[in-house]
Amino acid sequence: MNLDKIGLFGALQTKMGWLGERQKVVAQNVANASTPGFRPRDLKPVDFAAVLAGDTQNNSVPLRLTNAGHMDIQGGSSAHRSVISPDSETTMDGNQVVLEEQMLKMAESRMQFEAAIGFYQKSLGLIRMAGKAPGR
Repeated sequence: MNLDKIGLFGALQTKMGWLGERQKVVAQNVANASTPGFRPRDLKPVDFAAVLAGDTQNNSVPLRLTNAGHMDIQGGSSAHRSVISPDSETTMDGNQVVLEEQMLKMAESRMQFEAAIGFYQKSLGLIRMAGKAPGR
C-alpha cells in the first residue's frame, strides 16, 4: 500500500520535512549568534490544509528534486524557502539573533514534529486495525 496517496499521510510527511528544514535554519541562526550583522532566517510557512486538500498550485509548495538528473530550478537543494525573520532585538554590531527566541522556535518545531509523528503512528495503527477486521 502506498501511503503517499492518502492525503493525511502526504500532508504529515510534508509537515515533518518542513519542520526538519526549520530545525536546520534555526540551528544556523544559533550558530551565527555572534556574527556581526547577521540577520536570522526562518522558513516561509506552508498552508498544510491546502496541501491536504491537494491544492499545491496556489500554496507555494515548490518542486522537489527526486532524481539526480532533474534540473534544479530553484538554485538550491532545499524544497522549502527561507526568509529573513529578524528577532526582537539588534545588538550594537548589527546581529539580530536573540537566542531565547531561537530556542522557542526550536522547541515549537520539536513539539509539532512529535505531534505529527503521533498522528502518523495513530493513523497507521487504524489502517492496520482495519486490515485485520473480521470477515476479511
